[in-house]
Amino acid sequence: MDKKRGLLNIAVSIVFKIIVLVMSLLARRFLIKYTGDQVNGLNSLYVSIIGFLAVAELGVGSAITFCMYKPIVNGENDKVSALYHLFTKLYLLIGAFILVAGCIIIPLLPYLIADYQNVNQNVYLTFFLMLVSVVLGYLFSSKTSLINAYKNNYITTTIHSLGMVLQYGLQMVVLICTQSFVWYLVCHIIAVAVQWSATELVARLKHKAIIKNKQKVDGDTKKQVTQNVKAMFMHKIGGVLVNTADSIIISAFIGALILGKYTNYTLIMTAMTGVLTLFFSPLTSVIGHMCVAEDTEKVKKYFNFFHTFNFIIGIIFFLGYYAVIDNVVTIWLSGEDRLLPKTISFIITLNYFIQFMRQAALLFRDATGTFYNDRWKPLFEGLLNVALSIGFVYLFGLFDEDFAVVGVIVATIITNLTICHVVEPRVLFKYAFGAKAKNYYLKNYIYVAVFAAALVGLNFAMVDYSGSQWIALLINGSIAVGIAVLVGLVVVLLDRDFKHYFGILFGRIKQKLHKNK
Repeated sequence: MDKKRGLLNIAVSIVFKIIVLVMSLLARRFLIKYTGDQVNGLNSLYVSIIGFLAVAELGVGSAITFCMYKPIVNGENDKVSALYHLFTKLYLLIGAFILVAGCIIIPLLPYLIADYQNVNQNVYLTFFLMLVSVVLGYLFSSKTSLINAYKNNYITTTIHSLGMVLQYGLQMVVLICTQSFVWYLVCHIIAVAVQWSATELVARLKHKAIIKNKQKVDGDTKKQVTQNVKAMFMHKIGGVLVNTADSIIISAFIGALILGKYTNYTLIMTAMTGVLTLFFSPLTSVIGHMCVAEDTEKVKKYFNFFHTFNFIIGIIFFLGYYAVIDNVVTIWLSGEDRLLPKTISFIITLNYFIQFMRQAALLFRDATGTFYNDRWKPLFEGLLNVALSIGFVYLFGLFDEDFAVVGVIVATIITNLTICHVVEPRVLFKYAFGAKAKNYYLKNYIYVAVFAAALVGLNFAMVDYSGSQWIALLINGSIAVGIAVLVGLVVVLLDRDFKHYFGILFGRIKQKLHKNK
């Protein structure tokens, strides 16, 4: 494995992710302060709707990078060039489709907001502005994928992150000066245009020969691409129906105001998981190259290492999230009136941990190209999630309006445990490793059960401190870390593969430190 390139991708991604996270939290605070909770909820709804439309992307990004791994390793530049030009055309068509579909949805917006009569914004104009900012991103997506396929994720991460920093900086200035949601969205368009220019410049400097070499894909390659794109299309549908439908259902059945409070919690959660997934996603191209060169048994051992690593970092950060989230929201948004009931934050934490435990399997699925073999899974996953969410929002809503949110999240948990955590590893082990996933299932569900037990234990161990929010955060955060470290140590001691690879990594670090003396 190209460890240096992988570590560089991870390091750059994590640093910028933290910077962007801080800026996004500040921008959200300014948005709520100057425009209100309902505009915050409206903004979240727009993101979810456009995320739903992005199903048109068909998962082309993953298909691009996977199809390019082998020709890049083999030095087949003509084939790489042919794939690049094919994907450029696809992305342009996708962007056009999303623009047209978004314009069709605009007249339906009032029906997707339960408390629409209380919204003091031009929903048609503001939605269109966000739509334009997203569509612009597809004009340079093929160049981003080309750069990533050569294992230079750190370059595209830097461009994207600096663009996001520019966006949030402009948005805060605009909110202070104008208190306008419209100009807030215009800042997003400006930032995307800057990212487009930077990506074009870098791509032409580094891969000018590939871009200028006008080649067409052969029949076999086109067949492989079509197969992979169809498979990723199914995965995209499932992901959209699970991840974006929840927000749309909450807005349509409960209201934009509660959606705003909910998304304050999930913004921090998704930002945290976004940082954590950077321990995995930047390695996709590295592992993809390794899978071409290494034997299956070695690849499987790497997977076992990453699965345990997945759990260890998950239990530390997700227990930490639950322990301090109320304090963070109170400090961040200057008051307790935007807090959710503890039941909701508990179920949010459990849901996202269960989803996060898929990271190792998804990393190796994309790297080995086995996403075609479970292409029907996401469709069943998405349909089940939507059906359960609508049913549970009514059922749980009989008790309390806030509790209806719990019903939507419980539906996602059931979907993940019964479909995603069953099908994805089975396909990976069968088609990539040539083995059965029985041992993986046992270990994986034990990990989920251990986390749930630790979360319940943390709930009872937390201190109800009524003084400074910072002191309460420090106390309960320390309790969470203590529980997580204790559980993590037990897991490490019991896992042979993890100890083996961790020992190798630690030994190499020790050698380098010794050489530098």
